[in-house]
Amino acid sequence: MTDDRGARAAHGPAPAVIRSGPPGPTGPGPDRSPDRRTGDLLDAARAAAPAPVPLPEAGGPRDAVTRLRAHGCWYPSANADGSETAFICDRGGVPQLWAGPVDGDEVRLLDTSPDPVKEVSWSPDGRWIAYTTAPGGGEHSRVLCVRPDGTGRRILAGADPASSAYLGCWAHDGSAVAVTVAAPAAAAYGVLARQALTDSGPADDRLAGMRPAADWADRDGHATLLGPAAHDAASGVVPDGAPAGTTAPAARPDGGLSVYLIDPDGLASPVLLTTETHAASLRACDLSLDGGLALLRRGPRGRREAVVLRTADSVTTLVVPVADGDPWIGRFSPDARTLWLRSNDDREYAALVAIALDADGGPHTVSVAAERAGSDLELLALAHDGRTAALAWNVRGASELELVETFPTGRTPDDTGPARPLPLPHEVVTRVTAAGAGRLLLALSGSQRRPGLWWAHEGVSLLRTPWSSRDEDAVPPGRPPVRPVPVRLTARDGLPLSGWYYRAPGRAPDEPAPCVIHLHGGPEEQERPVFHPLYHELVGRGLDVFAPDVRGSLGHGRSFVDADLGAGRFAALDDVADCAVHAVTAGPADPTRLAVMGRSYGGYLTFASLVWHPDLFRTGVAVCGMSDFLTFFAGTEPWIAESAAHKYGHPERDRELLHALSPMSRIDALRVPLLAVHGEHDTNVPPGESQQFVRAARERGIHAELLTLRDEGHDFLRADNRRLFRRAAADWMQRHLHT
Repeated sequence: MTDDRGARAAHGPAPAVIRSGPPGPTGPGPDRSPDRRTGDLLDAARAAAPAPVPLPEAGGPRDAVTRLRAHGCWYPSANADGSETAFICDRGGVPQLWAGPVDGDEVRLLDTSPDPVKEVSWSPDGRWIAYTTAPGGGEHSRVLCVRPDGTGRRILAGADPASSAYLGCWAHDGSAVAVTVAAPAAAAYGVLARQALTDSGPADDRLAGMRPAADWADRDGHATLLGPAAHDAASGVVPDGAPAGTTAPAARPDGGLSVYLIDPDGLASPVLLTTETHAASLRACDLSLDGGLALLRRGPRGRREAVVLRTADSVTTLVVPVADGDPWIGRFSPDARTLWLRSNDDREYAALVAIALDADGGPHTVSVAAERAGSDLELLALAHDGRTAALAWNVRGASELELVETFPTGRTPDDTGPARPLPLPHEVVTRVTAAGAGRLLLALSGSQRRPGLWWAHEGVSLLRTPWSSRDEDAVPPGRPPVRPVPVRLTARDGLPLSGWYYRAPGRAPDEPAPCVIHLHGGPEEQERPVFHPLYHELVGRGLDVFAPDVRGSLGHGRSFVDADLGAGRFAALDDVADCAVHAVTAGPADPTRLAVMGRSYGGYLTFASLVWHPDLFRTGVAVCGMSDFLTFFAGTEPWIAESAAHKYGHPERDRELLHALSPMSRIDALRVPLLAVHGEHDTNVPPGESQQFVRAARERGIHAELLTLRDEGHDFLRADNRRLFRRAAADWMQRHLHT
């Protein structure tokens, strides 16, 4: 279950809309007024303008700390001339903010705080570096800025622990940075939950999924592997004292999302760009050079939209559907007369789309500037002068990079020149960014290495930055990474599926092996041929790994992403079984020693597969997975619930479907032991989702354990916790599959 922030409603007069389906809701017109609830929410969101909060200096030494042997570097953002870059690196055991020259050895730690860093953006004028952190490792985040020498560190937004803030684009002169602020919910959720206990009768959803029970894990140490059950089945009372079987609210009230332009120097007050209620996601992706137009990305998963907003009067001039995936969807040309977008509007695969704009920001013409049959345009980056674009194509899970001129001589302004391919030393590009005149910075991952940063000048071959770890450092000597083999199969209803098979070393080609079917999250993620420390741990224990893309995954076209919507999710559960069977019939997997494992949505599929196909798998490991969609909707963040409703079903209108799709509704079919793993601060998929499944399994005499990782949210970011998780999961699989 993944998401980023954005929104659905537009303000001002009716916009010009380019979309393949019917138009969505528009803002109030001259003869319409917003209802009182919407007005109250808008007022509350506008009143929440963030104020900068100075912080003590927290820069580290110029010399690197004792590093992890296999550290990773990712998410680069260069200074104005491209000589230096800020980036995220986990060499100290947690993702932190670093900076240094692209062609020198010296790097400096700019923030020694243990809060994991998630995004980084260097201001165009070179004076500030803005970045997003997750205090305590949880889901709530804040935006900070610091000077390149490590001084002046301050919180720009998100200082209030009841709110969250997310990074957007910079104004081109560096005078302000766009920040999305998630306002607190309109009413305290605890009040609604208590009211539900007294106002509602028995139902099948469980209040235990909303909040963790205090006695389910000790507070000392970094993680706790639970022992005996902490639930009295006879009394019908869950450990937190709430009666079992009570009804939870179906959805939480939403305080809305707002985008502000914030002066990092603190000399000017924040400027409200837009506010949207009931928002699923909202991000400012670009501002025109003169600041007159803003490009926003908004909407729920599977229904993302690019929105052009006139900043002078907040009028929306353009709405066009865009693809899921990377949130940085496009950019204005320097004269703001062309909008370059990565869009899959009215097509299967995302392409580079050029939209000619009139003087008011409205659409004039729309054309496809670059496309590939059967491949998504996954990443789009433009040079600072707007004359060159870098296009990263997703070709069956690997990346192919090419450069095109966006203003070639003798062509129209919305046309491109011939593509120039740029060979890559590793399989997957995760980020491309301009770095001064004629230079690019790329974050690369591969099946034989940890993430690293590479730079290229004038489109020639890439050079690894000296401080990125070497390929040979990806793992300790003696056991090189396993390069996966692509696998293709057909689901029982005829839908083509695919994945990657990791064969444990030392086995004969036809020797049956225990096999773990590993399912990615999202569902709109994709298995890629990159080094995966968990897979490396599993194959080192003699276990094969098959990592498929079941329906709903990215990279296989829009129809494939939408194939699991609503009741189509039952077919996705069949996909898991079909992949397991294929691993046996077409590969070396032992049919008597199969296991299923996954994280986030993959954790849901793990819970579900164990009760839908109880005789197929010997065990399972579910990581941060949903076990009951109704309690998930009641407990998750409001903007996540808003986005997820399109994907899974609405928690009120589709209650019967959500109940039928929930693993808890079939818990009596569970036959095999399982391990659940969850981060204690996860507010995306609350820990109660794992707790209630483990509790119910124990009530039925099934061996079940729960590993709670301290100081972690939905993603496990700290090296010690990641190591503990991998070893615990591998120990569990080895114990149950090697017997």
